[in-house]
Parts: sequence; structure tokens; C-alpha cells
Amino acid sequence: MSIKLGDTAPNFNAETSVGNVNFYDYLGSSWGILFSHPADYTPVCTTELGYTSILQAEFDKRDTKIIALSVDGVEDHKGWIKDIDETQNTEVKFPIIADKDRKISELYDFIHPNASATATVRSLLIIDPDKKVRLIITYPASTGRNFNEILRVLDSLQLVDQYKVATPVNWHDGEDVIVPPTVSTEEARRIFPKGVTEIKPYLRYTPQPNI
Repeated sequence: MSIKLGDTAPNFNAETSVGNVNFYDYLGSSWGILFSHPADYTPVCTTELGYTSILQAEFDKRDTKIIALSVDGVEDHKGWIKDIDETQNTEVKFPIIADKDRKISELYDFIHPNASATATVRSLLIIDPDKKVRLIITYPASTGRNFNEILRVLDSLQLVDQYKVATPVNWHDGEDVIVPPTVSTEEARRIFPKGVTEIKPYLRYTPQPNI
């Protein structure tokens, strides 16, 4: 199955490091991040899960639930979490799915046979409260992901869902945003009282509206 942006993220039941989890129940009305890693007790994955745990408060501020996945078993997960906590100076609290039969990995297209016939690649999905897929990124096993970028994308998605804006290249929370082409300059000046700067008729900026 190939999941694309805008698709409904499929539900599943899974055995995890914190017990059995129904994906939809776990997410509730929150945003969600589901991400796969190739294997337990591997160095790049250890740094990734450790840093994600360190960022837990930032994800909480954005009402975002985290859940990870690999094809290893629950006991491996629990043992590895102890290593992550020790080496990365954190405490991993989010669940790690044990997908030994690869059903969830296949459901979400996390196994890319030309990269590895058995291990999952570094895929990550952001899922909104309506269970729609809003971001898909996939890294090779050798390259750790940038979770600060995931926070940046979350900020952008949550902002554009609330206001008629888009975010420009390298945007970060607090910076000027773009008025999308679907909004006329006349309408933009009405709905963005902080002002609109027109560089070109199609390139217009306004201060971030929620600050």
C-alpha cells in the first residue's frame, strides 16, 4: 500500500513497549507522528529516539503524540530503551511498536525492498486530528533525521490550518508568512490588520497573525 498526502492514515492495533495500543485511540484528537527505524540496538536510531524524547515537551506544547516502530520485539524494545535513556540522558516515554510480522510496516510502506528486504527505512508521517496524512519523509538508514525540522513543519501546518497563509523557505515560528495566491491583496489587507507587503502581485508577506 502506498500512502500519499491527504490520505486517511489507516488504523491498527499493535503490541508496544507500553502495552497494547489502538492507533486511533492513542492519538485521540491530537496530532500524531508515526516513525519507523531500521532496528533496535543500532547507533543512529539510538540518537534519534533519544533526541525525540528530549523534545517531548515541545511536542506536548503542539498537542502531538509520538509513536515509533521497528520490526524487533517488545523485550528488545524495553532493553534498548534502557540504553537510550542511559546514553542520551533522557527518559523515553512514548511507545515503540513491535512489528515482528511486518503488518504495520507493509500497511504504511515502511519496507523498501531495494534498500532492505527486512528492515524498515527511516520513514515519518505527521497525521492531523482528522487522521489525514500531512507530511511524509523518508531517509536512508545511514542518515539520522532532523527532528527540529519536524517541529518546524508542525508549526507551519498548525498555523496554516488556522489562518489563510503559507510559510516561506526556511520559515520559523515568529517570522513573516506568505499570503497565498487564493487570497486577493484587497482581502489580505482586510484579514491581516498587521499589514501586507507586496513584492510582486503573487509574492506578498504579512506578519505571523497569531503573535
